[in-house]
Amino acid sequence: MPAPGELTFVAPRGAARPPRHLADLDPAARREAVAELGEKPFRAKQLSQHYFGRWADDPDQWPDIPIAARRRLADELLPPLMTVVRHASCDDGATRKTLWRLHDGTLVESVLMRYPDRVTMCISSQAGCGMNCPFCATGQAGLDRNLSTAEIVHQIVAGMRALRDGEVPGGPARLSNIVFMGMGEPLANYKRVLGAIRRLTDPVPDGLGLSQRGITVSTVGLVPAIHRLIEEDLKCRLAVSLHAPDDELRDTLVPVNTRWKVREVLDAARAYSERSGRRVSIEYALIRDINDQAWRADLLGRLLRGMRAHVNLIPLNPTPGSKWTASRPEDERAFVEILDGHGVPVTVRDTRGQEIDGACGQLAASER
Repeated sequence: MPAPGELTFVAPRGAARPPRHLADLDPAARREAVAELGEKPFRAKQLSQHYFGRWADDPDQWPDIPIAARRRLADELLPPLMTVVRHASCDDGATRKTLWRLHDGTLVESVLMRYPDRVTMCISSQAGCGMNCPFCATGQAGLDRNLSTAEIVHQIVAGMRALRDGEVPGGPARLSNIVFMGMGEPLANYKRVLGAIRRLTDPVPDGLGLSQRGITVSTVGLVPAIHRLIEEDLKCRLAVSLHAPDDELRDTLVPVNTRWKVREVLDAARAYSERSGRRVSIEYALIRDINDQAWRADLLGRLLRGMRAHVNLIPLNPTPGSKWTASRPEDERAFVEILDGHGVPVTVRDTRGQEIDGACGQLAASER
């Protein structure tokens, strides 16, 4: 049962469940599943080593498993989850956005971004989004369904494989950062997102062996779910998509604010920071003449003063036909200066991907 006050979302009637996959299961459940197929339980570790250690889901690449068993294990525990519809690249190939079609025809997106000192992947946790933020392409499309744990994890596996195989210019590289900032509200798909974090960070072969400190989980402010996350005792970074420091405007920009107000959200974020020891990221999309006024910068600075937080200002990547657009450069500079004056760390996000429908949800919308 959901915690009191927690939002729940129901998949559309008739939506088919994603097929069971190795990445949906913890190690004990994998051994049980393999045994149910009439195989020795140790085959589960072999399968895990291939998928999580070598990113190999093709049974022809499993020389240590008998040929007679490979197809059965592959069909039951490593079924195809998603296929590439298309890739779109920019920044001389350093940014690559992928549109995926899931088993039921649903479309989701992920983005791989290569920088001189790191490689970041932005992944989706839902197909669509139920938060209804008016300036967001995904929010305006509505929610199709939650992704399974395996569908979330497989975006990362595919990205790691692409980096290893040199599909992204710059030579082989390793993925260092993962941000749950693609399609969907991660904390509205809490159980599966938490399962994905476990698979991503458990040591090989139980998982991919990544660091929790390299993972950022974004939320619009589902306060009960943030408190649940605190109890998980994770070292992931929390990012709060705030976008307005006052309830009057935030009720419009982020409709879930009608349930949990700005101060409640920031109090929960502060509690997460204190428990995890990690600085919270405050995401703030600067929208011309809507939320970029000097007095709102001043209010934001006063709200965050003394909090272990960093403001990430995002020049809005406008969606086609939208009335929302990015702030004027002079208003952006003034916003930064005011936050600096309050002693609040602030940066302006590097804008990538505008020429490839970079805003979350745009590629899927154009395909539809």
